[in-house]
Amino acid sequence: MARYDGIADWYDTEFLGDLHDHGNAAALRLLGVGPGRLLDLGCGTGAHMVTFGGRGWDVTGVDASEDMLRRARDRGLDVVQADASALPFEDASFDAAVSTWTHTDIDDFAAAVREVARVLRPGGPFVYVGGHPCFIGPHALFRFGRGVPELHPGYRPARRYDDAEPGVFNPDGLRARVGASHVPLGEFVTAFTTAGLRVEHLEEDGEDDYPFLVALVARR
Repeated sequence: MARYDGIADWYDTEFLGDLHDHGNAAALRLLGVGPGRLLDLGCGTGAHMVTFGGRGWDVTGVDASEDMLRRARDRGLDVVQADASALPFEDASFDAAVSTWTHTDIDDFAAAVREVARVLRPGGPFVYVGGHPCFIGPHALFRFGRGVPELHPGYRPARRYDDAEPGVFNPDGLRARVGASHVPLGEFVTAFTTAGLRVEHLEEDGEDDYPFLVALVARR
């Protein structure tokens, strides 16, 4: 059973909010408009697939959770249940790819990026947006991405973590329910370059002194 099975309704109606909307806006800005075939890796309930489709993209979503995909199918979206490290698509079959907030959920993020690179056509962009690895993780208490994060030991090792870590502050929140994966910044960036992608743009996003988002465009 996928970690998100059993919480899709809560996720779609209660959890999605400002931080995710901000991340989706960054992804839309960096991706630009279609047409073309777009892969949404870790699409979840498909809430953001709708906005990508509204920009002229023909979107196919992939997620490991059948429960999350149930909500996406209710929206009439084209989705496939699959492991991110073994995508069921032919080489070079997508014009572009996008993924938001997934490196904290995928157990082997580098393998997932390699798969995205495989299914991208030459020159195709991969737009990624997620929590900043330096300030979102087991070691950083950064409430709602505002103010100054409170840092603790434990940044360097890549690992799974749960609500026993100082960075998980909400006992009723997502990370307390499903846990998370921590990928230090160096390993995060290396996942793209070792997959044969060229990082052409990287930004640290957030309204305050410390960024809570990292967003990039890597190209096949």
